[in-house]
Amino acid sequence: MIPVILCGGTGSRLWPLSREAYPKQFLPLAGSETMLQATALRLDGLGGVQAPILVCNEEHRFAAAEQLQEIGRAAQSILLEPCARNTAPAIALAALAALEVEEDPLLLVLPADHAVADAAAFQRAVIAASELAREGNLVTFGIVPSRAETGYGYIRRGENLGEGTWKVAEFVEKPDAATAEGYLAGGDYCWNSGIFLFRASRYVEELGQHRPDILEACRAAFAGAARDLDFTRIDASAFAACPDESVDYAVMERTESAAVVPMDTGWSDVGSWSELWELADKDGDGNLLRGDVLAEDSCGCLVRADSRLVGLLGVRDLVVVDTDDAVLIANKAQVQEVKKLVQSLKRSGRSEAERHRKIYRPWGYYDSIDAGPRFQVKRIVVKPGQRLSLQMHHHRAEHWIVVRGTAKVTRGDEELLVTENQSTYIPLGVAHRLENPGTIPLELIEVQSGSYLGEDDIVRFDDSYGRS
Repeated sequence: MIPVILCGGTGSRLWPLSREAYPKQFLPLAGSETMLQATALRLDGLGGVQAPILVCNEEHRFAAAEQLQEIGRAAQSILLEPCARNTAPAIALAALAALEVEEDPLLLVLPADHAVADAAAFQRAVIAASELAREGNLVTFGIVPSRAETGYGYIRRGENLGEGTWKVAEFVEKPDAATAEGYLAGGDYCWNSGIFLFRASRYVEELGQHRPDILEACRAAFAGAARDLDFTRIDASAFAACPDESVDYAVMERTESAAVVPMDTGWSDVGSWSELWELADKDGDGNLLRGDVLAEDSCGCLVRADSRLVGLLGVRDLVVVDTDDAVLIANKAQVQEVKKLVQSLKRSGRSEAERHRKIYRPWGYYDSIDAGPRFQVKRIVVKPGQRLSLQMHHHRAEHWIVVRGTAKVTRGDEELLVTENQSTYIPLGVAHRLENPGTIPLELIEVQSGSYLGEDDIVRFDDSYGRS
């Protein structure tokens, strides 16, 4: 069995914490691990499981690889989608990659951004589904509903196949409240989890039968792929021609071989702040408080304070999320509409829709502390043994002040060491590189000055991470 972890998605309903450049699957929302890490760890103890195949986009490649390394795991392949084309093409790419590794492995398809409270129950459901999948069925996992939920699609069970498994009678769209109540009372419906188990060859076969255009485009894109460090870059032009379609619409709703295995695991797709509130342990007033928070005469609230003190007084059922550059205040009953705020930010050209103030890079991160006309101040942290690209700028000069560690600086033809409380100057147009030769993180303050300070004013001459 080869797990396929789908790392796409933007999680816009969890703004301002989740953003396009660093979405929810890379955040520790439901525990101490990030959601991607929790997805990988959920497989521990499940016999016969190989290292996973990850499918993610170009911008998230280093975050995905590093987060697996942090928990002592490694992917056997990280497939980089040059553009988003939904789950049917993503799984097709993974199936084609898996068929190069094994003759015909089972693929356990897992979104990277779901929470599962009971990992043992999840593994029992996978084991129960394995024989069905080996026999050629395309198995989906249905979540035993705990409430009349209108935010999920549903699966209606059909013929009993024995051992707690059923044929799929139909997939149904998200219902209204009255219909959802009927589904819950009837007992034949499960929530659609988006988790699947099937042979790689069977998925390719069914996709070819029902959506040959998708399969053809994915075959061409995979055939034109190129290796880059630990990544497989899918051919951009071929993949751009692929239709955008979910696996449900492309295959699962059309196949005659769909089966469902219900599971009761404390599952959630963590699709909104209210769902995160439902998942977590709360205090005696029903509040979920994270960070520096004071709450008086308040109940039923979710508050996350990442950058400053947040005080609540006499309020109920609020969501308050504070980050370095944005604050969300919403009624808990309306948090499904947070994406409307994100859409408004995008229409206004605001960077807060896509990026945090802190930007992660393969060498570390930088935090934009302050900015104004012709200047910008950043805090830069470089991990031990890592280095930035050899680069130059056409429109800005830079001052570097080391506050912790030792920096190895290349400046034109010079090479120098800059230690704590020392500084150096990089003139406009001079090739330069910053490196951490030490064993502790290198921290410095960078002051940029010039006529243009955008991140696209970078000419790279050499880069350890394959960036152009």
